Amino acid sequence: MVQKIAVTLDQKTVADLDSWVKQGRYPNRSRALQSAVDLLSEREKRSRLARELAKLDPREEKRLAEEGLGDLAWPEY
Repeated sequence: MVQKIAVTLDQKTVADLDSWVKQGRYPNRSRALQSAVDLLSEREKRSRLARELAKLDPREEKRLAEEGLGDLAWPEY
């Protein structure tokens, strides 16, 4: 579902949008803005993941991964 919203942009941003539409990079302003929002959303997701991963202690993660592994942990092939 799409929803119509109103935005206020400075003159330079509007000029950039119009230029991209004129060049055929986007069919209209809405698609250009949607693309920009999608890009920012993906960037935010990646940076959030990076922040969460930075909180991990590699030594503790290794210890947890190896915990309980012994001779019987893996079947013989």
